[in-house]
Amino acid sequence: MSHKHPIIAVTGSSGAGTSIARDAFETMFRKLRINPAFIEGDCFHRYDRFEMEKLSAEASAKGENLTHFGPEGNLFDELEGLFKEYGEKGTGKRRFYIHDAKEASQHGLPPGSITSWEPIEGNSDLLFYEGLHGGLVTDTINIPQYVDLLIGFTPIINLEWMQKIHRDRALRGYTTEDATKLIMDRMHDYMHYITPQFSRTDINFQRVPTIDTSNPFAAENIPSNDESFSVIHIRNMEKIEVDFRYLLEMLEGSMMSSPETIVVPAGKMVFAMQLILTPLILKLYSQKGTFL
Repeated sequence: MSHKHPIIAVTGSSGAGTSIARDAFETMFRKLRINPAFIEGDCFHRYDRFEMEKLSAEASAKGENLTHFGPEGNLFDELEGLFKEYGEKGTGKRRFYIHDAKEASQHGLPPGSITSWEPIEGNSDLLFYEGLHGGLVTDTINIPQYVDLLIGFTPIINLEWMQKIHRDRALRGYTTEDATKLIMDRMHDYMHYITPQFSRTDINFQRVPTIDTSNPFAAENIPSNDESFSVIHIRNMEKIEVDFRYLLEMLEGSMMSSPETIVVPAGKMVFAMQLILTPLILKLYSQKGTFL
């Protein structure tokens, strides 16, 4: 952790909706006049989409799995190295994974490509990471030791799968069968490298639908915010000081389900994030000695 160069990391699985958290933080940073360096976790994939498809097929033929969740498909050392360097110096390198046609037009490369490494902004106020492995710990890697605020973003598993399948069909042209196979192929790495992170976070945001999602592989539509609640669990009460009485007053329809957990209508989750996390962002920023 670093008072001079703080790091905020949002971690969540593929299809978890971490981009919603990024949008919320972008709004908070803009209002607070904070200049972040944004890091997308996908830029630490070891292979581009075309290499990954080829190597995954070869691994599958041998009864093995190569996934974006595990160490074989990612540059964990480089990710840890970035966090360490940024915390010490406020510097580091990043690149971009090109997901779709819009990003392709921005970077001049086809979808599925990875850009060359480039230095991150030299005058950033903090680093904001959004991706799969912000809380990863293995026998040789310990990424959260460098993180000042670690946020877990995860819907319940059936909803996560529904969102993953829907996204892969809509954006990547996958069939439901292709997307389902990908989920199954990733299960070992999901259990060993993704879910353990949510026991290391400072706070978790979990969306829970209130309609039947018993068979996510047959669902045609994703539950809306009106059909969901968000469970917000403060895991580190020492770091995140929350006035729950104030939150209950501000967030109509919310309730406490435990002394550390508040449940809010899903449509109010972003507002809840702003109420809970803005004071902590200000605190991290003020410790730099450059308060607003």
